[in-house]
Amino acid sequence: MLLRIHPETPSERQINTVVECLRDGGVIICPTDTIYGLACDIYQPRAVEKIARIKGIKKQKANFSFICHNLSHLSDFTRPIDNSIYKMMKSYLPGPYTFILSANNNVPKIFQSKKKTVGIRVPDNNIPVEIVRLLGNPIMSTSVHDEDDLLEYTTDPELIYEKFRDRVDIVIDAGFGDNMPSTIIDCTVDSPIVIREGKGEV
Repeated sequence: MLLRIHPETPSERQINTVVECLRDGGVIICPTDTIYGLACDIYQPRAVEKIARIKGIKKQKANFSFICHNLSHLSDFTRPIDNSIYKMMKSYLPGPYTFILSANNNVPKIFQSKKKTVGIRVPDNNIPVEIVRLLGNPIMSTSVHDEDDLLEYTTDPELIYEKFRDRVDIVIDAGFGDNMPSTIIDCTVDSPIVIREGKGEV
């Protein structure tokens, strides 16, 4: 299904359609404040495995991130963080950043790896944030890559739909996406390190 949702004022009815799909173990493609991404409910292991298959990667080695509604989810999935780290995250979020934090045992087993870390995102985009708010827990997200040699990411949701219509349940069309991923900041070390420079300025 190609579902057109207004990026600024998403209707609750349409968001509920997406939430019901996720609760049933569905896989969606969703806009963020950077690029479009494959997403599912973090508590649906079969959906997580399906996304790993779509991307052709092993789930244990995948760099999946959790999209949260706000920073209130932090203590649910991460070990206690330094107050300075929290203040930094609060100043950058919502925004095009992924913060790598030490994971606690509440992270679903399917995401637990030797790294014992979790990527946290709060995008500056009403659609994924509202999906998470109504779902009641984070969604897992990973970028949709393009096979084109020049374009790393597909920005046109209709082209994304043509490519993935038989592999996902819903593609959300919120207009053209960006072609630059989030900036990744590793906060598991003594002094935070930028490990990928993306859309977010540091």
